[in-house]
Amino acid sequence: MKKWVKKLLISLGILLLILLAANFGLNIWLKTQLPDYIKKNTDYKVSYKTLDVDLGSGNIFAAGITVNSKDPQNINVMGLQGTIDTLKISRFGIYDAIFNKRISSSDLLLANPNLNISLAKPTDRKTGKKKKPVLFENIRIHKGTINIFKHTKQKFLSVQELDLFVENLQMTEESVEDRLPIVFDRYDIKGKSFFFRPDNVYAITINTITTSDGQMSVGNFRLTPLLSFDQFKRFYPQKSKLFEFSIPKMDFKDIVLAKNKISLTNADFQNPVFKVYNAGVKPKKTDKKLNFELNLENIKFNNAAVLVTQLNGSRLLSANTLNLKINQLKFDKVTAEEVIPVGYKDFQFSARDVHYSNHQDFMAESIAVNPKSGEIRNVKVSPGAPEIGKGSMDLKTGHIAFNINKLEFFRKKLNLDLKDVLVENVSGTIKAGVNKPKKNPGPGLINSVIVRKMSLKNSNIIYDKGKQPLAFHDLNATVNTLEIGPNSNNQGLSFKVKDYFLTTRNFAYRTPFYNLSAGLLKLNKNKIQVNNFVMKPLVSRAQFIKMIPVERDLYDIKVSQINADGTWDLFSNNKSIHASHVTVLAADANIFRSKIPNDDPQVKPLYSKLLRSIKIPMTVNNLDLKNSVLVYEEDTPESAGPGKLTFGNFNMNVKNLNSAKAKGKSTKVDIKINCSFMNQAPLSVNWSFDVADHNDNFAISGKTANLPASGINPFIRPYLHVTATAGTIQEMLFNFKGNPAGLHGTFNLKHKDLKIAVLNKNNHEKKGVLTAVANLFIRSDSGKFPEAVAVENVERDPTKSFFNLFWKGIEQGLKKTLIGKSVEKTEKTVKKAVSSVKEVKQTVREIKQDIKSKKQEPKPEEEKKEKKGFLKNVFGKKEKPETE
Repeated sequence: MKKWVKKLLISLGILLLILLAANFGLNIWLKTQLPDYIKKNTDYKVSYKTLDVDLGSGNIFAAGITVNSKDPQNINVMGLQGTIDTLKISRFGIYDAIFNKRISSSDLLLANPNLNISLAKPTDRKTGKKKKPVLFENIRIHKGTINIFKHTKQKFLSVQELDLFVENLQMTEESVEDRLPIVFDRYDIKGKSFFFRPDNVYAITINTITTSDGQMSVGNFRLTPLLSFDQFKRFYPQKSKLFEFSIPKMDFKDIVLAKNKISLTNADFQNPVFKVYNAGVKPKKTDKKLNFELNLENIKFNNAAVLVTQLNGSRLLSANTLNLKINQLKFDKVTAEEVIPVGYKDFQFSARDVHYSNHQDFMAESIAVNPKSGEIRNVKVSPGAPEIGKGSMDLKTGHIAFNINKLEFFRKKLNLDLKDVLVENVSGTIKAGVNKPKKNPGPGLINSVIVRKMSLKNSNIIYDKGKQPLAFHDLNATVNTLEIGPNSNNQGLSFKVKDYFLTTRNFAYRTPFYNLSAGLLKLNKNKIQVNNFVMKPLVSRAQFIKMIPVERDLYDIKVSQINADGTWDLFSNNKSIHASHVTVLAADANIFRSKIPNDDPQVKPLYSKLLRSIKIPMTVNNLDLKNSVLVYEEDTPESAGPGKLTFGNFNMNVKNLNSAKAKGKSTKVDIKINCSFMNQAPLSVNWSFDVADHNDNFAISGKTANLPASGINPFIRPYLHVTATAGTIQEMLFNFKGNPAGLHGTFNLKHKDLKIAVLNKNNHEKKGVLTAVANLFIRSDSGKFPEAVAVENVERDPTKSFFNLFWKGIEQGLKKTLIGKSVEKTEKTVKKAVSSVKEVKQTVREIKQDIKSKKQEPKPEEEKKEKKGFLKNVFGKKEKPETE
């Protein structure tokens, strides 16, 4: 054998002997001196029955171990107290433990440990020294009882009968601060009576935990408040909610705990109950960004129950039999900034007996929603606690369904695209609230909402605003392409509708005085049809007179059909109406006015100004009223029943009815009327005005012919106590022009054999003297070619209607034609005659003489002035103030 080989073998043998001696000596030293060394150089006291150490491998085996903190009151180091039946450590870092005071090992086995661990006080990251971590690559615990306390001696975590295997376990200062006291790569755990107290408000308890092949099962998980709700509000006034959860059984797989991250897959929660108590406090906004992530893959909540209460303890939200399945649920600092603070790939949600209450109570028998569609059945909405100024709903609907093209929140704004929405069988009442002006309202959460098709079917809805119900029976409506988005100035929302269609039967609207109804109403953006429209008074004429403070018309109207064709935009911010043709067929209208109430002192604008006040562009090319009847009735305190004017076979055409808001379009309105006056004589009227003319000039002309004088008795007999006993109005022509101040023009009347009789207050007995006097002054015949008289300086009372002014013009023309131009002196003579019955005969003779002499005198032009007096009551129609 070569010498160098011999020397090498001798050297290795000597080295081996030295190592064996060192290992034997180390074991002797550890058995006799290690407890004292640990006591002197660490914060703990350790004793054991047996101890074996392999210096070469770093393996340690010990039995009958007792460990205690040297100073239990020192909160700056982790405290230990308890016993361990068996301890086995593989590849223990002896050098690190001795020289770096860092405990590390590849494998740790604890058999039957019974340990109380007190966590050290967290180090101030800015000023304190960072403590040395405890590192274990793998840890096994068999039948352990572990109790972990915070440095305040408050129990933090405990578990009994713990069987645990953890791969690459780390307990670091940072993990405690993040409320994840341990982090690891892989685990296997089994235990009972798990307890975890993360703070002073909640405690988490678990009856059992088991794992098998990475699948964990948890029995009877509970998150329990440690305070009553009243205590919570008192001690934590800034916190907005108190939670209480219980989950009888939950299973999940592949849990990963990192420094600030929790991940798990296939989580299944059975029969959970979630309770949330609202404290009525808005959570304060904080600039601190979340440094926490939650990733959950395939999460299921089966047969869950939810209860959310309000501040007063009443129910805000509740649901039973709630089922939720979420795929790839994610919560992190990015999603936390959104309105919905979690991200997801897919979800399915369903629930039964869902209740939500604020000032309204919402109840649904069932709800089912996923990212592509949703369905709600048997919804009931009823009034809850009333709030001043807010409306309310009392509705039921059998079915609501919708399909979703896109639903997302981006930069805290909603983008929603609905393929369709269907609502069926709605019935009930909607009461409107008080409209409060909003101060520059912004668009809120909405960035873009598109509803491609919205349908309402087979519904019966009453809309009640100010105790004036609007009823829709058998209502069916469809809206196509509804778009909602912010206005260009970012103030409020804009609404656009591409197309819509509405039909309803037995439509009804009730006001304090009327019930309005229609047998059929059809409406879309190009056509309106109304059948059998009725406007029926709810009160008698006598009741109406008592109810109104000032003069007002009472209407009784029936219309066979109303049709309109054109285009109109009633939903967007650029509203407009353009109708090519509007037709009203077979209207039967009765208008009653009493002069018993006080006059209405409000100024009545002319029709051109009324149209100009419409705020949106409005044009009706042709408005036709056909085959209709208009009856006007009026009474006074002195009349014996109402006077009546009848316009039969009434036909009217209005061209270019407009609001003067369409640029470049003509604003002149032309009106033509043809009817049968008092159902006895044809009457035609031409009337025109320009809506854009701020002077409100107008022109009106007309003609009637072959009217028996007795034909107007239904009006003048009860109203003026006068009847026409004979004669004919062969032709009457008028041509007036005017403005809000008054009118002027010409009047021409051709009549024959006109006679009148003056009646008493009961309209029965003829007053012979007054009748004789009145007939003396009336020109019974106009001749074949009567001259027109000038109607001049007819002043308008601004509190009276346009028709009051028009009648004044007719009245002046009649007086000048029938009495002559020296009306004033004639009236004075008649007044003197009726003041003394004894002088009647003399007065009559004087009148006859005066007339005879006047017939021989020339008629000067300067006498063409309006006269007033007694005969105003013969031909003067009482004023008819109306609001135009």
